[in-house]
Amino acid sequence: MNKDEKRQLRRQRLMQDKVYQAMNGLTRYMDRYYLDAIIGLVPGWGDVVALLSVVPFVYFSARVIKSVPLTLAVLNNGLRDVLLGLIPFFVGDVIDFFHRSNTKNMAMVQGFVDGDESIVKEVNRRAWQSAVVLVVLLLLIVLAVWLLVSFGSYLYTSVASLF
Repeated sequence: MNKDEKRQLRRQRLMQDKVYQAMNGLTRYMDRYYLDAIIGLVPGWGDVVALLSVVPFVYFSARVIKSVPLTLAVLNNGLRDVLLGLIPFFVGDVIDFFHRSNTKNMAMVQGFVDGDESIVKEVNRRAWQSAVVLVVLLLLIVLAVWLLVSFGSYLYTSVASLF
């Protein structure tokens, strides 16, 4: 069995996976039928549903394909969709009609499975971008916790000095 036949067998096996089928369904309903944008009109719920729709992509890329860069790229794309959906005054809802993260995630997964070099290069670029963003967010969380503790300590000292 040569390399192309092995790749074809792997591709067929991955495409028959139930999670892969779920990702196809999510892509169809959330992006092609604009369900993501319609649910986004309900404050808060659209962003929760958008975040939940990323879960099968993350699972498939992490557990089935076992690719850290693909998993990070899928997370980056999904979190970007949630962030864009959070923009107030219906701007985020309008963006949801045009930013189809599930379609982009499906294209990345499919390209990665097929060994498309341009997709693999894009996945690696997005993975680095995600890693940097996650580090920055962790640093911001640490800073926020430090500020809260400092402010709480200041308040406690101020109140204690009154008595």
